[in-house]
Amino acid sequence: MGKTKENLLVLGPPGTGKSFLAEALASAGIEAGFRVAWYTPETLCRYMDIAKATDTLAKMMLKLMRMDLIVIDDLGILPMNSMESESLYRAVDACYEKTSMIVTSNYPIASFDEIITPRSLAAALVDRLAHHGHLIETKGDSIRLSQALSGKGVVPL
Repeated sequence: MGKTKENLLVLGPPGTGKSFLAEALASAGIEAGFRVAWYTPETLCRYMDIAKATDTLAKMMLKLMRMDLIVIDDLGILPMNSMESESLYRAVDACYEKTSMIVTSNYPIASFDEIITPRSLAAALVDRLAHHGHLIETKGDSIRLSQALSGKGVVPL
């Protein structure tokens, strides 16, 4: 979130702490006075659709570019059509080298073409996220599932 506008990709299986890490980093940024925005891919694309429909897309892009950090949480959880893929790419492209981004996903970076269509758009998106970027790969079993199976956090009705 400093001057270099670096990105962080946090990738790994469900329940291994990706969103938790992103939330902790975003919270630390907020406490340090940074401007932070948090989106799921679906909400970001929906906001962009609304901005297109109301002819305020340029204003929205400026707002995104003025953020110090944008978190896009759970890329690939829900399927994305080509219009949503394009909207996501446009947001990432607008913020490229202007805003730091954290992206979390259950998919490895080599499989982003399964999420983003067409493949050329997936390649361009990965190119921008990975440049000036860092990768954290989480491993292990789902913390939520292991807690549920051991009875932790479950309250009888």
